[in-house]
This record gives sequence, C-alpha cells and structure tokens, in this order.
Amino acid sequence: MKKWIYRPIVEGLASRQAHADLPAGTVERELGKEGFFGPATQMIHPRPPTGWTSWEGPLRPRAFDLCKLAAAAACPWDAPVVLHNPHLCLRHWVCAQPMQALVRNADGDELLFLHQGDAELYCDYGHLSLVAGDYVVLPRGTMWRIDCVQPTTWLLIEATNSSYQLPDKGLIGEHAIFDPALFDYPRIDEAFRAQQQGALGARDWRVRIKRGNRISTVTYPYNPLDALGWHGTLMPVRINVRDIRPLMSHRYHLPPSAHTTFVAHRFVVCTFAPRPFETDPGAIKVPFFHNNDDYDEVLFYHAGDFFSRDNIHPGMMTLHPCGFTHGPHPKALQNMLVQKKPATDEYAVMIDARDALEVGDDMPSVEWTDYHRSWRSD
Repeated sequence: MKKWIYRPIVEGLASRQAHADLPAGTVERELGKEGFFGPATQMIHPRPPTGWTSWEGPLRPRAFDLCKLAAAAACPWDAPVVLHNPHLCLRHWVCAQPMQALVRNADGDELLFLHQGDAELYCDYGHLSLVAGDYVVLPRGTMWRIDCVQPTTWLLIEATNSSYQLPDKGLIGEHAIFDPALFDYPRIDEAFRAQQQGALGARDWRVRIKRGNRISTVTYPYNPLDALGWHGTLMPVRINVRDIRPLMSHRYHLPPSAHTTFVAHRFVVCTFAPRPFETDPGAIKVPFFHNNDDYDEVLFYHAGDFFSRDNIHPGMMTLHPCGFTHGPHPKALQNMLVQKKPATDEYAVMIDARDALEVGDDMPSVEWTDYHRSWRSD
C-alpha cells in the first residue's frame, strides 16, 4: 500500500479553501503530485508566476499550428507524427479521398478524433458514419479504412502496447459525464454489405499492418471486410464531444482531471466541453496556475473560443512539459473572479502523458516559436 506523507498546513497569508477566497490582489499556484490526484499545496503569490522575461533550454512551452500541415496522406501511417513517447503517439492526418488500402495497427489501440469533415468508417465489425467531434476507439488489430467525399482532418492517438479503458467515476456513478449507452458501434448494414460486392469486393485489397512502426503489406484477392455477423464484448465504439456532459461545481473550479474521457497505460485523454462558469463570488473562474510535475500536458483545440488562451485557433496544439509553472494568459486572468459571459464555449482534447514527449520531425516548421512569450502582459 502507498501512503503519502500527509499533514494539511495553512502558513502565512493564504485561503483555507483551494481555488476560492484568495487574499485581495493575489494569485494562486498549485504544486501537485499524480496529476491532481495526489497531495497538493496552493501557494499564494503577489503576481502571476508566469512573469518570466527570458527562456533558455528545451523545456519551454510550445505551440504548433497543425492547420499548416495541409499535405494529405493516403494512409494514416504516412501522416506526420506530432508528439510521441514509448507509450503514446499523436499523428495529424488529412485524408482527402477514400482509402484504397486497409490498415491494421498491431502496436496498440488507436483513438481516432475527427476534427473536420464527415466520413464513413468500414472495419472488421461493420460500418459507422462519422461527423466532426467524433471519438472512435479501435481495438488493436482492427482492420479498417475511411471513405470520404471531401477532405477530412483527424487526430490519431495511439496507445502504444496498451488498451483504452474508461476512467473510474467513483462517487458520481457510471452514468456521469456520459452514459456508456451512448456508445455507438459498427453495424453489418446495407452500406457494409454493399462494399463487399461489385468493384470493391472483386478487386485485390492490400492491408498495411503497422508493428514496431514498421509496415508489412498483405494482399487479398477479395475484400477481407466480409463479416456476416459477430457477437462479443470487444468492438470499436464511437462517441461525440457533444454527448459529453462535463462535471460542474458552482463554487469551486475543478481540475482538468475531472474531465477524463479515456485512460490508457501512462496517459489519459480528457475532453473540455462547454459548461457554465462558477457562480460563487469568491471562486476563481479560470484555470489556476499550477506545476504539473508528473505529466506533460497537451491540448488540441477543436472548436470555439478558448477562454484561457490568447491567439489560439481551432487546429492548434500546445505542449506544456512538466517542470514549470503555467496557467491562464494575462487577458484571461483579468476575468479571474468575474466573467463576461455565463458559460465557456470551447471543445478541446487534452492528453496528460506521464513520460516526456518528443516533438515530431515536421513540427518545427509549423511552430509558434514565441509562444513562451505569450504570458507577458506588455
């Protein structure tokens, strides 16, 4: 059994309730373990702890405009790698036309996030129609392809050598945030049966299998997506960000971990969706400054107005490595206690990775190199 050293202390000028009733003219910084799940301390400061004037070394916060990675790839394995470590690989994929080959990931479960466009997914299990904002969990080894009329943009999140699971929702119950009954799954429908026939069914089909980031190609003289039916408990599932009902607390700003959607080995995927702002006059209404010293934090901005960040638009991604303090930008901090509107208006995908993330080779070409200066108030 693990037992943290634990003795709550209030020292000097401080509030007794975290994230609320701060002394006038101060800001709060949280130092925490285990990504907001472990022991934590709230420091009180007279000025924002992001007021640095220069930065040297590789740890700086980084931002990438993935919209500038416009080149389409016929296969998801050819899409540029954005960030990666031994347990996680993020790719940004523009699929401009129907895939002419099937793919299979033998390295781990794949989580597809459809950022832009509509698409049809065909896989071992059947057919699913997809729209922007859809998450699709594909178990390792699933054979699949995408059919689209217009270009589509995807974030691919590989759980390398791991599987996706649901978070433990504890006291709030299994139906909170989203009811698992909302999961859609592929069907053996008319569209699936049609792609087994005619020209699609008669031609040769290649399957590009990824294992150890090396590609093997298997060729069939027929369409191998030819299932007649299935039963069981292992299957792809789909849910849209608009089906997610975020946890709320009117008197206390909840940490990002409250919005966890999927968990895998050594990382989690969270979803930020529109929600009312806190209404208690003393509660802070922006993300609190914090040191997340056990996780690298990644945010992919999907849609809306990102209230805690300046100069961020949909399709961008930020990386905040563990080991430094970060939090709201100066414009957002002005609204720490009073917001100008009743609710947030943003959809974003957040990944918290326990192991340091490396930046993909193509990313420096689309990097906002002065992002670390964006906390300056001048």
